[in-house]
Amino acid sequence: MKIIIELLEEQINNLNLIWKLSRYNLKSEYSNHYLGAFWNILQPLMQVVIYYIVFGMGLRGNAHNGDMNYLLHLITGLFPWIFISQAINAGSNTIHAQLGLVTKMKFPSSVLLSISYVINFINLVFTTLIIFLISYFNHFVSFGHYFEFLYFIFASYMLIFAFNLIMSTLVILIRDTKQMLQNVLRMCFFVTPIFWDANTVSPVLKVITMLNPFAYLIGIYRNAFIEGEGMLYGNITDHLYFWTFTLLLLYIGGHIHYRFKNRLVDYL
Repeated sequence: MKIIIELLEEQINNLNLIWKLSRYNLKSEYSNHYLGAFWNILQPLMQVVIYYIVFGMGLRGNAHNGDMNYLLHLITGLFPWIFISQAINAGSNTIHAQLGLVTKMKFPSSVLLSISYVINFINLVFTTLIIFLISYFNHFVSFGHYFEFLYFIFASYMLIFAFNLIMSTLVILIRDTKQMLQNVLRMCFFVTPIFWDANTVSPVLKVITMLNPFAYLIGIYRNAFIEGEGMLYGNITDHLYFWTFTLLLLYIGGHIHYRFKNRLVDYL
């Protein structure tokens, strides 16, 4: 438990640095683009159109009155998934890409993982605003359910940070890790209830969904804006499983990170 506390203290003690570097990186990312930050909205919307044509109109056929419900189901699954997958992809590679910066500025390398999360979260805010406006004006959920989004932020940060603690070290130690990660995320996309309903699938896929921590995050996000079932998504078993899994990842990731953080340059 001590190692988890030390990791979180590093993030809290460097909050100002995390915010400044996140803003700087985000500005520099779009500095040479004509549309600038508008790509934060345009790119996810383009993906929604593609997936809706394939999964909504193609595989499902003509759903008539169910089209709008399916579109809402799709965007409330796809938007957070884009955020999760991009945060993991960027976070797993961030120490490898910016190891020189850490060496020069002398701040904890784990801070880079939080910076990566914040950058991708800012992108999510733009698309979430669209969903919020749709939900609010159509009265899909009571206003109190929108605060569930705050829980999504906390839960997603803890899981992604823990996952990237492991992956950011393995990417440097084992070069094949990056390719393996791409395939794992691709598989997770199809076994996470993004474009299908977890209540209408086979028992085997239901079990996989229950064991999938990304499905838990998608469920929280979707519940906050369009479903509004109960005070919080899931039951006590779902919460216990997710946080046990996340804290275990954080514990393992912390040990791996601290063991190799001072020797990573030797593996480059």
